[in-house]
Amino acid sequence: MRPYIPESIRESVAKRAKYRCEYCKVYERHSFLSFHIEHIISLKHGGESSEDNLAFACPICNLKKGSDIATFIDDDTEIIRFFHPRRDEWYKHFEIHTSGLISAKTKIGLGTIKIFDLNHPDSIIERKTMIAKGFF
Repeated sequence: MRPYIPESIRESVAKRAKYRCEYCKVYERHSFLSFHIEHIISLKHGGESSEDNLAFACPICNLKKGSDIATFIDDDTEIIRFFHPRRDEWYKHFEIHTSGLISAKTKIGLGTIKIFDLNHPDSIIERKTMIAKGFF
């Protein structure tokens, strides 16, 4: 059962994110699907339903992330946490190219791109279109 998050908090989280996914940077108004309010650190990992632990996410990023908080990159010895929208600056970990591709600047960016599938062909096309229309 999902926890109840009051509408006022949902709106505050969406407004703080400027109504765009805090992971892939796609705007909700350009999506066919409604965006989610997601727990950055899931409840099962000790996260809370406080505004500091909530992010505005497109359904693709939210579903790919699930309750995960980290991954492995090259081997199974170093755990790499995901990008945290409240603690990290997006442009320190990622770069968007005119092609629509997101590249990593850090291991955190690399792990997030890997698990969230930020460079899925459909996502690249969507971002490229948004770039061409001046939305990035």
